[in-house]
Amino acid sequence: NHARREWGLNMTNPIPLVKKPPTPPGRNRILNSEELERLFQACLPRVKNGNIFILPIVKFALETAMRRSEILGLTWKCINFDRRIAFLADTKNGSARTVPLSLKAIEILKSLPQSSNEKIFPISPPNLSNRFDGARKAAEIHDFHFHDLRHEAISRFFELGLSMPEVSLISGHKDVRMLFRYTHLKASDTAKKLLDT
Repeated sequence: NHARREWGLNMTNPIPLVKKPPTPPGRNRILNSEELERLFQACLPRVKNGNIFILPIVKFALETAMRRSEILGLTWKCINFDRRIAFLADTKNGSARTVPLSLKAIEILKSLPQSSNEKIFPISPPNLSNRFDGARKAAEIHDFHFHDLRHEAISRFFELGLSMPEVSLISGHKDVRMLFRYTHLKASDTAKKLLDT
């Protein structure tokens, strides 16, 4: 179009004729209770000097739906224990957000050593990825990635009865339509609710 308008070239733009490929379906991998327990066990440090942060990180991800980069970027200054919130200044969508913390999330944080290092979870992203992948394999869990913990957490929020705006506040999704794939709504469950109206 630029060549036609600005340079006066007599040509046809082929782009409108190209069919856009369909968007691939989002991942929908949820762990059952047995798989989750196996993963927890595999995340425990196997040796005396093993990394003590892997299991707390996994559990914290399930409690907060935070992304890996958000969790590893947390410092103790980001946490307000009295108000039970975590402030994320740097997120994937570019907007800061404040995440409410469950009592379990608070317990996880309070169980961790507070060192002179500002980071709550002093581990590098590649190290976490390698250790998580090793734990997943040891637990004999297939087709599951660290980011799937976020999906699992968001699904749990809906199961707890949180509304779309409430889950969006926690997860940081700007477009609530993105959250529909996490709801796992069943027609039979909706029908039961209609009986009460």
